[in-house]
Amino acid sequence: MDLASIALFFLAALAIALSPGPGIFYVAARTLAGGRDEGLASSLGTGLGGLVHVAAGAVGVSALVLASAEAFALLKIAGAIYLIWLGIRMIRQAGHQAQIAAGMHAVPTGVRRAFSEGILVEALNPKTAAFFLAFLPQFVDPAAGPVWLQFLLLGLVSVVLNTAVDVVVALMASRARSMAVARPSLLRRLRQGAGLGIASLGLALVFARRPASL
Repeated sequence: MDLASIALFFLAALAIALSPGPGIFYVAARTLAGGRDEGLASSLGTGLGGLVHVAAGAVGVSALVLASAEAFALLKIAGAIYLIWLGIRMIRQAGHQAQIAAGMHAVPTGVRRAFSEGILVEALNPKTAAFFLAFLPQFVDPAAGPVWLQFLLLGLVSVVLNTAVDVVVALMASRARSMAVARPSLLRRLRQGAGLGIASLGLALVFARRPASL
């Protein structure tokens, strides 16, 4: 890629990373529910989940999945069920976490769980695969070298930008949560709202359509 193409790709990838999407909403909801450490862990998890799609796209697996209506539907349903389950669990635990905070004890963050769940949330999202397969090939030049390597490198840059934005969102949401810790009822509502938001992402995924152009 020449310098102009690199600059264009970087600006486009940055604009997409800054656009509010399911990843940003998930990280924000997770941070409001469990705190900064959980939010940062979920950011890294979704980043790793994004790399799964990049690697799969580089070897053509994502294209095969998206070409099959049955495979796309299966992945979509699995991801939707997982998100809805996470949201319901968060809503059910909201009161308990607020009581712990009110008792001046550390709220269990579940960092490892937040990290692993972030991976699954992103890896089970077929819309992420569709995005990479629609966006990255526009900047791949077959004459410049192995296509799979170009796809992999461009995807890595895109994932790093997305993760950086998610980390900033987690830090901002953490500040909002810190102000609510002294008010258990507000903290409970924040957790309930976060759980509802994650479950809503799952419901939205149910209605995701397989891209017709892929």
